[in-house]
Amino acid sequence: MKIEQLLWWLVAGTRGGVNRARIMFLLHSRPYNANQLAELLGLDYKTVRHHLAFLERHEVVVREGSGYGSLYFLSEEVEASFDKLTEIWERIGQRGIGDDSGD
Repeated sequence: MKIEQLLWWLVAGTRGGVNRARIMFLLHSRPYNANQLAELLGLDYKTVRHHLAFLERHEVVVREGSGYGSLYFLSEEVEASFDKLTEIWERIGQRGIGDDSGD
């Protein structure tokens, strides 16, 4: 699957896509661990871990380290195509990462 198709599917085609996009936007600025992401997004830690595992399975994020302190980064391919994510975000009518819709 091409990266643009993957991003469309992850953000607009699946339940929880809005929160996955919010995670990707934060990881674009710097790496975070799951607890930091949960606090920044106002989401339950287990919800964030679920989304990170999903994104990792689809090679959108990469994890460095193990256990509680693992840091997450966007994959090189997603970083290189980040403008596509921004375009998708705007086309589905989302504005900013503070939106708390989704699951």
